[in-house]
Amino acid sequence: MRVGNLSNRLTLFAGHGAIDVEEMSGGRFGADPQAVYDRWDEFTEWVVSSRHTADAVPYSVEDLGAPAPRPRQVFAIGANYRAHAAEGDFPVPENPMVFTKWSSSFTGPVGQIVLPGATVDWEAELVVVIGKRARTIPAGRGWAYVAGLTAGQDVTERTVQLRDGNPQFSPSKSFPGFSPSGPWLVTLDEFVDPADLGISCSVNGREMQKARTSELLFSVPVLVEELSRLVTLEPGDVIFTGTPAGVGFNRKPPLYLAAGDILVTEIEGIGQMRHRFVSA
Repeated sequence: MRVGNLSNRLTLFAGHGAIDVEEMSGGRFGADPQAVYDRWDEFTEWVVSSRHTADAVPYSVEDLGAPAPRPRQVFAIGANYRAHAAEGDFPVPENPMVFTKWSSSFTGPVGQIVLPGATVDWEAELVVVIGKRARTIPAGRGWAYVAGLTAGQDVTERTVQLRDGNPQFSPSKSFPGFSPSGPWLVTLDEFVDPADLGISCSVNGREMQKARTSELLFSVPVLVEELSRLVTLEPGDVIFTGTPAGVGFNRKPPLYLAAGDILVTEIEGIGQMRHRFVSA
């Protein structure tokens, strides 16, 4: 199942068309894309059992929004690929490095992002959306608490991140538009192996990052375990799982996004995001 946000309405995607959930369900499920995660099991059972014959209608990708646009909590994981830790001269972490991104930075999978400075960097990431409340969940049951997976970018303004010698992860990664995700949420049954997906991004057609999510130091189930030991994960919460090697900051010389640049992010089995960067 592919479910997402079309013009701020909960939508199922089938083939090249879209089906409005509120209309299809006769009002059983509302239009709010975020609210569905509180009834995720009920919703998925309804989709499977209903066998609706509603016609999918054409849509514009420019109207897609973030699949979970207003999560209660957002978690982001740093240095979660060995090669990325190495390129940044970080020690391989013994436990997940956790910070947050503010949901005001969320945006959809297609559109423009304003550059707030001259040192804006890309970070392609697999993004997880939680499907049910989780507290002290062992890794062996971690996938059962995942609603689905989507693509994301942890866009970062490096000068802000490193100013005054004190890392400022959350502010530097939470400017407007700095947390795009999409194009939709894909449920786990759609993947041959949800733990092993190709992930990549390019700038103006030049490949910058390429890896597989099986290279994550802390897998999705382990992240569910570790985070749910610290806090209660709520339905609709979002986890940015970390970025592979190839960010601009660690290149010699460093390379950053400029006005007019096109950033394309893609994850196998999920789809593609495309963003154009513009001057403030």
